Amino acid sequence: MSELSVGKEVLSYCSKCKLTLAHTIVAMKDTQTIHRVECRTCKNTHAYKDPSAVKMKAATRKKTTRKTTKKTTSVADLWMEAINSATSKSQEYSIRAKFAQGDIIDHPKFGPGFIDRTIDEDKIEVIFRHEIKTLIHNK
Repeated sequence: MSELSVGKEVLSYCSKCKLTLAHTIVAMKDTQTIHRVECRTCKNTHAYKDPSAVKMKAATRKKTTRKTTKKTTSVADLWMEAINSATSKSQEYSIRAKFAQGDIIDHPKFGPGFIDRTIDEDKIEVIFRHEIKTLIHNK
């Protein structure tokens, strides 16, 4: 068995390369404990990191990040909820007509839509079955 000493080659986890690679020992804490190493690939000098200990930490980290999921709602679902909750009658869309939040419109190209919000005096955001559009009104 070879003795550990400065100048010998060991395997260590390189935090710059993000891999377990060959390193050269540059400093020892005592005769059996490696202190600092230099990566033979990127030439970065850092504290010795035992490759078996690093793999355990990485596997644990991956498990915790998988738990976070985002719930997304499709435009079709938003449209269905909005149309079902609306209390007003449908109106023909015209650039000259004035609409308010909560109104239902019939657009000649996009079909029935629900006015989600008013952006300016002359702009509205409308939820259609397959997409959300910004339209002009009150001209």
